[in-house]
Amino acid sequence: MTKHLIKNARIVTDFNLFEGDLLVSNGKIEKIDRNITVDGQVQIHDAEGQYLIPGVIDDQVHFREPGLTHKANIFTESRAALAGGTTSFMEMPNVNPQTVTNALLEEKYALGAQSSAVNYSFYLGGTNDNLEEVKRVNPRNVCGVKLFMGSSTGNMLVDQEQALNGHFANSPILIATHCESEARVKQRYAEALSCFGENIPPSEHPVIRDAEACYLSSSFAIELAKKHNTRLHILHITSEKETHLFRNDIPLSEKRITAEVCVHHLHYSSADYETLGHLIKCNPAVKTASDRDALWTALLDDRFDVIATDHAPHTWEEKQNTYPTSPSGLPLVQHALSLMMDYVAEGKISIEKLVEKMCHNPAILYQIEGRGYLREGYAADMVLLGKNTKPVTKEGLYYKCGWSPLEGHTFKYAPEKVWVNGALSFDGGITADLNPQRLLYVR
Repeated sequence: MTKHLIKNARIVTDFNLFEGDLLVSNGKIEKIDRNITVDGQVQIHDAEGQYLIPGVIDDQVHFREPGLTHKANIFTESRAALAGGTTSFMEMPNVNPQTVTNALLEEKYALGAQSSAVNYSFYLGGTNDNLEEVKRVNPRNVCGVKLFMGSSTGNMLVDQEQALNGHFANSPILIATHCESEARVKQRYAEALSCFGENIPPSEHPVIRDAEACYLSSSFAIELAKKHNTRLHILHITSEKETHLFRNDIPLSEKRITAEVCVHHLHYSSADYETLGHLIKCNPAVKTASDRDALWTALLDDRFDVIATDHAPHTWEEKQNTYPTSPSGLPLVQHALSLMMDYVAEGKISIEKLVEKMCHNPAILYQIEGRGYLREGYAADMVLLGKNTKPVTKEGLYYKCGWSPLEGHTFKYAPEKVWVNGALSFDGGITADLNPQRLLYVR
């Protein structure tokens, strides 16, 4: 494998920013120092003061394979992830067939090995009747068990109290939850139908899937986790009310209950439904500007631990449907890092904090082996970020769905080079040098 020497980089890792060099050899980071010289054959990259950060670890994506590949697949979406600086992903089980047995889970891992451009991992989905499958999961090589405690896209609702108690009491690994009260959502949806008929405006989405629906479910999940001492990670928090459920008075490594916030909930507010409509319809919903402000506060004061995407593509045609049949979810993985770098540029978040939330913390939270940091001996998953002047265009998208809500936006920074396990896999475009691996966990 080619050796790579990155010179004069602004290296961001371990909550520090410093100028220096980094040497990659045999897929690992061999040395980090102020000035490295190497004898023999090596590919040198002069970073000229650009940021060098660990590869992003996205703990929530939907790549739609198997069974929903008219929307996306592992091949296309992993390349979008690579182009955006995400070098590892954890993918969800609401595909077809749903990934609710260990045998089906291994079939997905085989798809990842065959098709992915970046490191991959997959959740086992929990259901009302598959507890024995959950008990048999291998903690060493499966990221988590996903429970839909609110029926999002995919019809995998786990709503029986006995089943929930069984999963929370017996899961050998982290449980990640989608939290919305199904009863509350159904009630609010019936009210909207009676008022608007089939032509419910997109702006009603956060009214139907409101803060109370989220809080009822999130607080219940936390009750179950405390009852059973479960390792719980609540995905995509969207409301101010929920932010008060989480702690920031202990280190992440000691937390049994953690939380994630997604880039679109940090970026958009309910005012954006007027221009973007169903393009930003997602579950849980994008809510008010005051909710968004509260999410930022919780992120910066460490009540929220991880920034992710919940990348969930649908076709353009599907998104043009009326509210009842327009699916929830939007494509984000190609631009999540660049979007957050815009907030670094405006001073809303430091780059050290950004790297903590998108790289370090997913590795700590999921106990990923040897990734998430720029450290000697760690896997060389790295992103070189440079100044950007090119707007987002359809032609530049790697998504199979072929659209993005961010088209026309010009980010201030974008990945110039991305290494995956020491292979320079993106260099202004996808290269032939791909070296993805299955994520392993220290448990």
